[in-house]
Amino acid sequence: MTTIAPLFELKHVSQRFGDCEALTDVSLQLYPGERIALVGSSGAGKSTLLRLLNGTLSPTIGEVWALGCNLNQLSPRRLRQVQRQIGTIYQQFHLIDTLRVVHNVNAGHLGRWSLPKALLSLLLPLEVETAVKALAQVGIPDKLYARTDRLSGGEQQRVAIARVLVQNPLAILADEPIASLDPERSREVMALLRSLGEQAGQTLVVSLHDVAMARHYCQRLIGLRQGRVVFDAATEAVTADMFNALYQLEPQ
Repeated sequence: MTTIAPLFELKHVSQRFGDCEALTDVSLQLYPGERIALVGSSGAGKSTLLRLLNGTLSPTIGEVWALGCNLNQLSPRRLRQVQRQIGTIYQQFHLIDTLRVVHNVNAGHLGRWSLPKALLSLLLPLEVETAVKALAQVGIPDKLYARTDRLSGGEQQRVAIARVLVQNPLAILADEPIASLDPERSREVMALLRSLGEQAGQTLVVSLHDVAMARHYCQRLIGLRQGRVVFDAATEAVTADMFNALYQLEPQ
């Protein structure tokens, strides 16, 4: 019988920022192809966990493994190679507003491009067909040469997703990707992320405040409260009482 190795693993991880302990003794295994939602109140440790997974943060205690590598022990060069396989969609999008959409989408190539090619791409759009394909996947192919600051919030979120698509990672991490969107745009973005994972077999780890969205679009839910894992279960196994305990709500 073949055993599937986890794509990510946290081994007794704690994370401190000064006197604040953001995560406490967290151990998790996340597997290829899973759609996982991190749920919990603001300050529960969801964003910190995502930063540990993509290697932009090193744990105070414990080990973080990604793609079979202990991130704590990698050289800067090897860490960047691993990070190329991990796409992150940030809550604030991290787009350059004054550039056209094609340049922001092409930022997904920067981990593979040489410095001269990256600088040239700011003057002359490169690999335009790849950018067009990614924008078509997120539903805005007509925005290729639009200035990014002239797009709506929902369109800017789609540009951020298209940037990750051209990166072609094994895993997509999304930090509150629908926090600034209206309900209809939120459903569109979550459906898009789910469909991308289904088509390419990519692992999706997304932090969400919206419990209904987490239930509908993800297969596995990890509840975090004050930096600790309260539950980790298949979506259908998570009960209303478990959510009430997570958010300290009284049963209705």
